[in-house]
Amino acid sequence: MNTEKITLDSYRDIAPAGVVDLLYKLAERLKGKSILHVNSTRYGGGVAEMLLRLIPFFNELGIIARWEIISGTPLFYQTTKSLHNALQGQPQAITAQMYNEYKQVNKDCAAELSLDAELAIIHDPQPAALIEYKPKDSKWIWRCHIDISNPQRKVWQFLRDYVSRYDGAIFSLPSFAQKLNITQYLLYPSIDPLSDKNKELDSLEINQVLAKYGIPSDRPMLLQVSRFDKFKDPLGVIEVYKLVKKNNDCILVLAGGSAADDPEGAMFLNSVKEQAVTDKDIFILDLPPDANIEINALQRAASVVIQKSTKEGFGLTVAEAMWKGKPVVAGAVGGINVQVIYGETGFTVNSIEGCAYRVRYLLNNPVISEKMGEKAKDYTRRNFLITRHLCDYLALITATLNIR
Repeated sequence: MNTEKITLDSYRDIAPAGVVDLLYKLAERLKGKSILHVNSTRYGGGVAEMLLRLIPFFNELGIIARWEIISGTPLFYQTTKSLHNALQGQPQAITAQMYNEYKQVNKDCAAELSLDAELAIIHDPQPAALIEYKPKDSKWIWRCHIDISNPQRKVWQFLRDYVSRYDGAIFSLPSFAQKLNITQYLLYPSIDPLSDKNKELDSLEINQVLAKYGIPSDRPMLLQVSRFDKFKDPLGVIEVYKLVKKNNDCILVLAGGSAADDPEGAMFLNSVKEQAVTDKDIFILDLPPDANIEINALQRAASVVIQKSTKEGFGLTVAEAMWKGKPVVAGAVGGINVQVIYGETGFTVNSIEGCAYRVRYLLNNPVISEKMGEKAKDYTRRNFLITRHLCDYLALITATLNIR
């Protein structure tokens, strides 16, 4: 773990010029204001990862920031996973018992958690029903991190009854927004360039990680980092690798894990392992939530990074790879289309064959690949770092609390 003391001033030579000074300026009128973030897990997944980094910076700026976690029963997590899938457009059968469990867990958590704050930001569907227990004088914003552009109608109607009671809603893309009678905001997620997952590593550190997992360094590596989830399409990535392998001697690494609120992860991981068991050049790494140095090293060692999602809220693993100067070949879905500028910072694709074609193109044109990687890092610096995310949040707090 990175034990070095990191403050906002640590980003002056990394973030675009003037951003750190802007943060201090924006925060001047917010000192002493209290904000609360609530989500469903402290480890695993992009939301938890962002909050782990954002909360200390809010406090450094003089804002009293807290983070609460809701927790529930196995049926609750089964229900919220089904809600997640349905909101992303996959038909789900959700029973009355499941809906009742969702409501009951939110009610129980409301009684256990401290919800007092001038502004609360409630992340994703799992804790959305907490709005029923909102303190009278506070403002609440619902933050949606997933693609709900084409949700299962009945499920969205159920969730909309809660969301419409909020004071506002935040989405990661304009296309995710829905017809609501509340103010809607656009905020891109972000990565922290000084976290263990994104900080600079030397060749010794990288090689130690490769040796730890028995990954050879004498051939090009194709890499996908993501939870083992059907929407991330690791099975499709294996098919891409098999097509590429016909012309380019390479290896494939699928690295990821599962989140505490995802009961399907372990089952899907077994399906991936079954597809890869006969090929010694496919490495399946089921990593713990704190394997940040390992992921960092793998992304830096990769020749091409793939993110072949079929649904995606934003896909921060794309920005992580781009920050390391890697061109990314990714599914043309969700927030990936904001990050990957076709032919400039990588390629977006719509099929296994298209993905394999672009991977081969980058492997066979290393000079072009390197230039694209340089553009990818600069684009990430200007758009997807935590300093920009903080600026957006400070502006949101100022507007929501009507501070003049």
